[in-house]
Amino acid sequence: MGTTPALTAAPFETAPTTPHRTGGTSSPGRIAWRRFRRDRAGVVSAYVVLLFFATAIAAPLIAKLYGRNPYTTYGQNQPGLLNQFGFPVAPNGGVSGDFWFGVEPQLGRDVFTLLLYGVRNSLLIATVTTLLVTGLGIVVGVTAGYLGGRVDNLVGRIVDILLAFPSTLFFIAMWPVLLSILVPPDENTPTWLTVVSLISVMTAFGWAPVARLLRGEVLALREREFVEAAKVTGASPARIVLRELLPNLWTPVLIQSTLALPMYVTTEAALAFLGVGLSDPTPDWGVMIQRGAQVYQSDITYMLFPGLSMVIFVIAFNLLGDSVRDALDPKTGR
Repeated sequence: MGTTPALTAAPFETAPTTPHRTGGTSSPGRIAWRRFRRDRAGVVSAYVVLLFFATAIAAPLIAKLYGRNPYTTYGQNQPGLLNQFGFPVAPNGGVSGDFWFGVEPQLGRDVFTLLLYGVRNSLLIATVTTLLVTGLGIVVGVTAGYLGGRVDNLVGRIVDILLAFPSTLFFIAMWPVLLSILVPPDENTPTWLTVVSLISVMTAFGWAPVARLLRGEVLALREREFVEAAKVTGASPARIVLRELLPNLWTPVLIQSTLALPMYVTTEAALAFLGVGLSDPTPDWGVMIQRGAQVYQSDITYMLFPGLSMVIFVIAFNLLGDSVRDALDPKTGR
């Protein structure tokens, strides 16, 4: 009889509790990371994207080690690089050990350093625009979805107008007018002003899709039990938004951002190609493709490098965005 309590208590004393403490190994973030690592296309795309960003950041160092810069007109300073028609004398656009990607027709600038700084400028504009668009979309979408009522109706009408507005055509038409107001006719437009204008206009027309997506998510989340429980405990609206709603919105925000950045890369390049935005001699993907389109019938090499690099980057980033979406979506079953 005296030993009975010890026998019955032993199973409870030795019951393992480790699985409850190590449950973090199966957190949503770790599960998504394992799904992503299994996607070979996503992993390869991530490495390609990181390579582009690392190249853009290190462009000045790479150019210094390479011994060239994107502004010197080597073809006009060094005899024998360009023929009498302004095209490279050497075949394949003048590709050689001294000029890895050849020289630019007419001016004879180094294509490799032009591309380095072109990628740098394009990614800078696209990345800043994506961050601003995402931040503004989060603020407007979450506010409209949480408050509802007249605020939601007003934001909804603004979003509808922006989504239906031909922003590219408006930008092309209003760009000369804007510059004539900000810059005197006898002065050149500063590059920083062009960059700020590009980012501002693309942000002004780009936040609407993010805001509409997050508004719908918040409308669904604000009726959930955990939000109602927070209201009952007396939590302020700011605390509910920051502690209850935003943690449940990072997945659509991340997916939207990964899909938006390559779109802004192509948008900025398209504007530069059409003569709106950055212009020669500032290195830019769109400017290089525009110049290449003028001479491709005589020498396609100059258009090949910027065009091919842009295609590779956009495809890689889109594949990365698809892989991130699949990894974060529990319905994929990976």
